[in-house]
Amino acid sequence: MNGAHDASTWHATRPGEVEGGDASRADATIAFIGLIRTPFATRAECPRRGAPDGPECRIEIEGPWRAALRGISAGDRLEVLYWMHLARRDLLVQAPKERAPSGTFALRSPNRPNPIASSVVDVVAVDADGVTVRGLDCVDGTPLVDLKPARAA
Repeated sequence: MNGAHDASTWHATRPGEVEGGDASRADATIAFIGLIRTPFATRAECPRRGAPDGPECRIEIEGPWRAALRGISAGDRLEVLYWMHLARRDLLVQAPKERAPSGTFALRSPNRPNPIASSVVDVVAVDADGVTVRGLDCVDGTPLVDLKPARAA
């Protein structure tokens, strides 16, 4: 397919995959605090993992949360938590390309019961309403869950 995916088959269950879970169960709510702007229009365009030399991306923080940016500076490293809003939430076993099927919890796939993802990014710039970073791997318009200082290695 040369990296392109037909939208009608993106959510198709592959041979070896198992669906399940309880989609009606909801124990918490999440307040999205902003949006992530990337050059990746589709999941197929996203890198497998963000890289420090990747493209600059913008994390836009909504008004009520902007004061929480205080103390973040260019050169810092942040852990970005975001909601993979296009992901399936019903796969228990997944069949990654060219690999044997594995349980969802053994994979870094975006398809999971709670599609929360994280990336450690390098801060390029900070202004009053957001942060410019390198190292993200998500679709443009992905909802932002949280920002945290990255833990030391």
